[in-house]
Amino acid sequence: MEIASFDDLLTAARQQPEPQRLLFVFAAAELPDDATPAQRARFEAGQGGALVPRMCVDKMPQELASFATLVDEAQQFTAPGHDWTIVFAAAMSGTLNKAPTSADAEAPLQRMVDAIKGGAHGAYIPFDRSGQPVRFG
Repeated sequence: MEIASFDDLLTAARQQPEPQRLLFVFAAAELPDDATPAQRARFEAGQGGALVPRMCVDKMPQELASFATLVDEAQQFTAPGHDWTIVFAAAMSGTLNKAPTSADAEAPLQRMVDAIKGGAHGAYIPFDRSGQPVRFG
């Protein structure tokens, strides 16, 4: 199944033979302090910058009715001036009909955060603030 929207992700997770836990890392683009004038100009035009994770959370697919539910919850934990622009998603599969717990998700979430900080986000599905997949060129 191709994931063309956040709702597709929820549907796919709910249809898996083993229970799933979804992992989310919310991030924003920032301009590094040592940016060149050209990098600054690109950033001001809405391009470039470095991805900076803001927060992360894990959820069972059944806990999320829609992308709006996830966004509403994220807003409760977003500090002023630290809003997010993109959310990366991944899934963990359970075994023997037992879903992974939040404790099981801690290390994978930390690996996601570290990967995104390092620019290695290709293994995750990025969504914009409207729940549409983001394509990196």
